[in-house]
This record gives sequence, C-alpha cells and structure tokens, in this order.
Amino acid sequence: MRSSTPNETLPNPDDHQSPPAIVRFKGAFLVLAGVGFALLVSFLVHRFDITGALEFPVDIGNPLTNSIDGAVEWLVINLAWFFDAISDNLKFALGKLRDFLVWVPWPVTVATVLVVGWKVATFKIGLSSAVALALIGAVDLWESAMITVAIMMVSVAISVVIGLTIGVLASRSNLVDAGIRPLLDGMQTMPAFVYLVPGIMFFGLGNVPAVIATVLYSIPPCIRLTNLGIRQVDPSVVEAGRAFGSSRMQLLTKVQIPLAVPTIMAGINQTVMLALAMATIAAMVGAGGLGLEVLRAMGQLEQGDAFVAGLAIVILAIIVDRISQGYISSRRRSTE
Repeated sequence: MRSSTPNETLPNPDDHQSPPAIVRFKGAFLVLAGVGFALLVSFLVHRFDITGALEFPVDIGNPLTNSIDGAVEWLVINLAWFFDAISDNLKFALGKLRDFLVWVPWPVTVATVLVVGWKVATFKIGLSSAVALALIGAVDLWESAMITVAIMMVSVAISVVIGLTIGVLASRSNLVDAGIRPLLDGMQTMPAFVYLVPGIMFFGLGNVPAVIATVLYSIPPCIRLTNLGIRQVDPSVVEAGRAFGSSRMQLLTKVQIPLAVPTIMAGINQTVMLALAMATIAAMVGAGGLGLEVLRAMGQLEQGDAFVAGLAIVILAIIVDRISQGYISSRRRSTE
C-alpha cells in the first residue's frame, strides 16, 4: 500500500472552477464588446448622416398585404357556403344555450353549482361557489353572466373536441408533435387582439367571431397537456396492456387516456380560464355578456360599473377553477 509523503499535495478544488470562470469572463467581454461596437456604428451613422445607406433595398409590404387581401376576398366569395354554415350553426347553438341558461331560475342554477362542487370537489368548494355565483345576481349581472357562460361553454366545447383530437394525434406521432409545436408556440405568444382578425375577416361582427377568436386563443393548453399526459403514462403499464393482447385503440381508450385524465383536465381547466379571459376582448367585436358590460362602463368612464363587471368575470373564473381543480385532485388521489 502506497503511503503519502509530506511533499505530495492534495488537489485544490478551486483549480477545477477556474476554466468556467475564464469562459464566463470571455463571454461577458464579448457581449460588452459587441454592444460597444453597435453603439459606435450607430453614433457614426447618425453623426455623418448616412442613414439612407442603411435602408432596406426592397419593400415587400404592399405586395404582401395586397396578396393577403386578395386571398381573403377569394375565400369569402368562393367559400361563403362554408362560413355561412359555421355561422348559422354557432348562432343556433349560442342562442339556444343562452335562452336556456337565462330561462332557468337563478336558485336552480345556484343549487346545481352547489351540488356539482360538493360531489366533484368538496362541500366547502361547492358552498363558496354557490355563494359567489349568487353575488353576481345580487349586483344585477345575472343575465350578462349567463350570456358569458353560454359563449364560454360553446367555445370550450369546440376547443376540447379539437384539442383532444390533435393532442392524441401528437402523442401517437413524433412527426405531428414536431409539426404543431412551432404553431402552438406562436399561438401562445401572440397578442389576444390578433385573434379577432380572422373572425372579423370571415364572419363579420357578433358572437360568432367572438367564439372563433376564443377557440383560437384558448386551445393550445388543451393540445399540449393532452399530448403530455398521454406521453407520460408509465411505459410498463402500456407494455402490460400489449402483453395482454390489447390493440392500439384499446391501449389508448382503456389505459393511456384514463391514466392521463388529471393532466388532460388541467389542460381543459386552462382552456376555460383563457376563454373567460377573452370575454372582455371579444366584446369589442360584438359579443355580449359581462365583457360588453366592462367595455360599455369603461367607455362611459363609469369606474364602479366596470370594476363590478370585471369582478364578476373573475368570480366565474374562480368558480370554474376551484371545481375543476378539486376534480383533478380527486382523480390523482384515486390513481395513486
């Protein structure tokens, strides 16, 4: 066995940290040098008035906008039957659902929320949700709230159907997943006002473009979390299902989706939250409900009415969030 001598020195732990420190110093120096060079060039350009030499040599703005205008006009003329069918069906569904929600007496709706919150989550959540919903009626915003709920329910239903379908396809195919990921990134970083543009171009003003804008704005979380939930299912469970002779469809419907329900429900919860967040913005294209109350009050500088209507939207969001989160928690406890 070799014995250590006094002349032998132990390695210094700090010696291993010097190369990263040098790299960080060099990186910071390069960044500062780049910023300094950019400032120097900018100063020289403005000092000697040579800004004209730095202008873009081409301008494709006008041809691009003219092409888009022509394409939209062609679609509106040649696919009018398609857009009219979507508009008529959405108007029918919205009208019937709105009339039904307004027709149902408020005590019945409040009691239904109490029971649903109690059974899905806890009695405390059900009671607090019912009291919060009753407060909306107490400030004379019940009908507007029901209109908002109708728009939200139709929008969320469309988003869930499309989102679950695309999410399942993305979970089954890496190619689909890679193809939709940049699109979803763009949709989630795009300003909310931009979503009003396609609805106005193809459907004009009213509740229909509001629903279309809400669907586009709220669908990315449903797609992402459906894809994520199915991909995170334990591979050993999937292999056990295959060992018992399950087909791909049986694995999906009886193994993967049931185990992914908590994650999928989290995506649906986020979709509902985004749909409610779009309520005020959608009022700018003619959507009714609480968003219209907020927009009207702000336009007339009625701060109290705007605050109360905005608070009603927040209350609806909290009710949906607490009930859905309670359901997600109960599902997770049952699967553990």
